[in-house]
Amino acid sequence: MAVTDLGPEDIRQIEKEGLNTDRVEGQIEKFLRGTTPVSLVRPCIPGDGVLTLTDAVIEEQIDRYDASRERLKVMKFVPASGAATRMFREWFSLLDADPADMGRGGASRVFMENIQRYAFSTDLDASMKRRGSSLEACLGEGRTGDIIRAVLMPAGLNYGYLPKALLAFHRYDKRNRTALEEHFVEAAGYGKSGDGVCRIHFTVSEEFLPPVRRHIEQAANAFGTPYGATFEVGLSVQKPSTNTLAVDMDNRPFRDDRGRLVFRPGGHGALLDNLNDLDADLVFIKNIDNVCHARLLGETIRYKKVLAGYLLQVRETVFRYLEILSSNDVPERAIPEIEDWCRRSLQVHLPPDYPALSGPRKVSVLIDTLNRPIRVCGMVKNTGEPGGGPFWVEDDTGGVSRQIIEAFQVDGGNEEQVRFWRSSTHFNPVDLVCSLRDFRGGKFDLHRYADQDAVCISVKSEKGRSLKALELPGLWNGSMSRWITLFLEVPIVTFNPVKTVEDLLRVEHLPG
Repeated sequence: MAVTDLGPEDIRQIEKEGLNTDRVEGQIEKFLRGTTPVSLVRPCIPGDGVLTLTDAVIEEQIDRYDASRERLKVMKFVPASGAATRMFREWFSLLDADPADMGRGGASRVFMENIQRYAFSTDLDASMKRRGSSLEACLGEGRTGDIIRAVLMPAGLNYGYLPKALLAFHRYDKRNRTALEEHFVEAAGYGKSGDGVCRIHFTVSEEFLPPVRRHIEQAANAFGTPYGATFEVGLSVQKPSTNTLAVDMDNRPFRDDRGRLVFRPGGHGALLDNLNDLDADLVFIKNIDNVCHARLLGETIRYKKVLAGYLLQVRETVFRYLEILSSNDVPERAIPEIEDWCRRSLQVHLPPDYPALSGPRKVSVLIDTLNRPIRVCGMVKNTGEPGGGPFWVEDDTGGVSRQIIEAFQVDGGNEEQVRFWRSSTHFNPVDLVCSLRDFRGGKFDLHRYADQDAVCISVKSEKGRSLKALELPGLWNGSMSRWITLFLEVPIVTFNPVKTVEDLLRVEHLPG
């Protein structure tokens, strides 16, 4: 597509989105080229890409992080944009059932047997009483539909349309806690910086900014004193400039009923812009729905410190070597020492022609290899949860690196690639600690370290018409493709996602 194919009104619309014609044309090019599957070399496993630490080293990393926090600006980054609609998919389907059959189905029976076990059941009962009914009365009369509507619909709790951040996840003696509140409590356990401030940044949908902002103020007041923390909380939305153009099945711009271009959200990879805007030394990343009841929180806090401690250990060496390599007179003996550390400790694969390079060129390659953002990613043993995993991946230059790969990136028609995928022993719980500054204290431009071609193209429907949608490289996938990446095994108890409402009935989400 050329710029001449776009009318003046199209260009005005593109500019209003915060985009330009070059970027839109680049998106069209990605549709035309399609996606290329990754080339898996093998899964990362303990001893080959996934680090496992002894008890003594675990304590050492915890001590390192605790001792370093005084001079660090630490932040927790929580993607929290998603509405809870998909959590309640089965409950919505119950509403679509024949009212005469609703009370007789197995799903309905399970719902009625368990509704009072949910933390939000007290809020539900209060909401129903304000409208002249009660949870107990509806249960006694078998009015399944009325209860579900009271949970999901705007006249009740509106849980079917609120963001997960605002849902009551866990029950406590004095008050229930929402997912957002649990992130406050968790952050207080490991996220206080040297200045005593506990910084958290949430990304939310623009439509939910006002209620989330109010809830944040309430949470900061409720948990600040009990946990000895001063909370400083930021909020941001996915930038319109990260939206992507939709195309039709012939890769021409898709237009709505009024002839206007259609732009769609770019997926969680769009949050690279938000992450890039943060001002912090260390950033912990964790999804909004991955929280546990406080009675199990100790191990989560411990392993957050382990991840951060290990990152600091690696970063200290990286920075020291970069200082040496950037000096006017690099000691000759330093180059083989740094090469050996890169291969042994980072398991970095230097370019095939590296041995034949001159001394100055080797220095340049080593600086480029080390002067990057660093991330240490927790990995849990694979228990069948949906999502990505850790792999050794070969790029188009022959280089091999650790990457977090999703199923859609794998060539399902290649038996060897499918075998590698299925033999993965570990799973990505989205539990990262990131270092965003270089060895001189400057901020990295994170966009420089992303694989911009690692996009996802999918077929969607709008008002009965098929379209192709483009998602940007995933935040912890292609968007961090060129970071220094380390995988560290963490226990499964630190991974407690809530993808469906029934997950809240798991032991890790109940009072005990």
